[in-house]
Amino acid sequence: MLKIVPGPCPSCSHEVEYRYQTEDIPYFSELLIVSASCPHCGYRYVDTQLLKAGEPSRHTLAVDRAEDLSIRVVRSMTASLAIPELGVEINPGPVCTGFVTNVEGVLDRIGQVVEGTCRWSEGEKKEKACELLERIAQAREGNFPFTLILDDPAGNSAIISEKAQKSPLEVSTDNC
Repeated sequence: MLKIVPGPCPSCSHEVEYRYQTEDIPYFSELLIVSASCPHCGYRYVDTQLLKAGEPSRHTLAVDRAEDLSIRVVRSMTASLAIPELGVEINPGPVCTGFVTNVEGVLDRIGQVVEGTCRWSEGEKKEKACELLERIAQAREGNFPFTLILDDPAGNSAIISEKAQKSPLEVSTDNC
């Protein structure tokens, strides 16, 4: 289903079209994709939201061959993502958006952030970022085995592969 709703651009206030489209992802769930693009100022917005709540879950995938890079990854806006071998941990924040990609796309997203750090930092921080960028490049070529871990307290994320392991996620109810 596609619904188009006019509204103001949050950047320049010109009218834009907000597109709300649902997609059914096989073996997973129905997804809402919200997008907008302003032809006047260039503002772009895309977000994905799963339309169901599941049980808190952890998905773990051992990536040890090039073919694993094409495995689909669905991350909701409540999920954290980790690659311990790279020292990478990404936690959801107030502007976190969900996405549907593959393992290689996850590495690309991480690489884009690290590239910026490598380009604009100095000293030890720059050196570490550039080393991490090299390990990411090796992983993208299938020459650096790693583990992808996706934790979602809302249960709306997944690594879609028979190779992935799914387990319950213990969610703390303490606010302390």
